[in-house]
Amino acid sequence: MIGTLVNVIAILIGGSLGLLFRTRIPDRMFKIVFQAIGIFTLYLGVSMALKANELLLMVFSLVVGSLIGEFLRLEDRVENLSELLKKKIGSKDDKFSTGFVTSFMLFCLGAMTILGSMEEGMGKEPTLLLTKSMMDGFSAVALAAVMGVGVIFSVIPLLIYQGGLTLLAALFGEVIPEAIITEMAGVGGVLIIGLGISILEIKKIKVLNMLPALFVEVLLCYIFLT
Repeated sequence: MIGTLVNVIAILIGGSLGLLFRTRIPDRMFKIVFQAIGIFTLYLGVSMALKANELLLMVFSLVVGSLIGEFLRLEDRVENLSELLKKKIGSKDDKFSTGFVTSFMLFCLGAMTILGSMEEGMGKEPTLLLTKSMMDGFSAVALAAVMGVGVIFSVIPLLIYQGGLTLLAALFGEVIPEAIITEMAGVGGVLIIGLGISILEIKKIKVLNMLPALFVEVLLCYIFLT
C-alpha cells in the first residue's frame, strides 16, 4: 500500500502548510476560497458522473444506497467521530467537522482513488495514486487554510477506505471488469456533486449517508452487466 501511504503523507504535509497560511489570511478571503472549492467540486462531480453509461443502475443504486446509509446513520457516526477527535486533541476549531468530512469525500470519491487502488492492488506500479498524492497535497494546503485542522485528520478514514480498496483489488481485482469501475466512479461523481452543493451552502445534503450506493452499484453491475 505504498501509494496510499504516500497519499497520507502528502495530505499531512499539505494540510500542515495550509494551517500556517490560515493565520495570515483575512476572513473575506476565506469566503471566496471556500466558494472556489465548492465550484470546483461541482465541476469534478459532473465530469465524473457524465462518464457513466448505465443511468438506471445509477439511480437505483443511489436510492437503495441512500436508504441503507440513512438506516445506518453513517453521517451522524462520522460527525460523532470527528467531534471525538476534536475533543481528544483539544481543538476549538468550529470548522473541524466540515474540514474532516469534506476533505475525506474529496480525497476518496474521485475516479483516481478507485482506479489507483485497483492498479496497486493488482500488483502494478502505483502511478495513479502517486499522481493523486501530489494533487491531494496541493489541495490540502487550500482546504486546511480554509477549513482548519480537520483536513489533516481526514487521513484516518482515507487510510481505511483507500487501503481497503487496495486490499480488495489484491484479492478480487482480476475479476472486476473495467466497465464496473467506470460505473462506480460515475456514482462517486454524483456524490461529489452533492458535496459541492453542501460546500456552497445551497442546501445541506447528507452525502455520507449515500456512500453505500458505491457498493450497491458494484453489486447491480455484476448482476446485470456480467
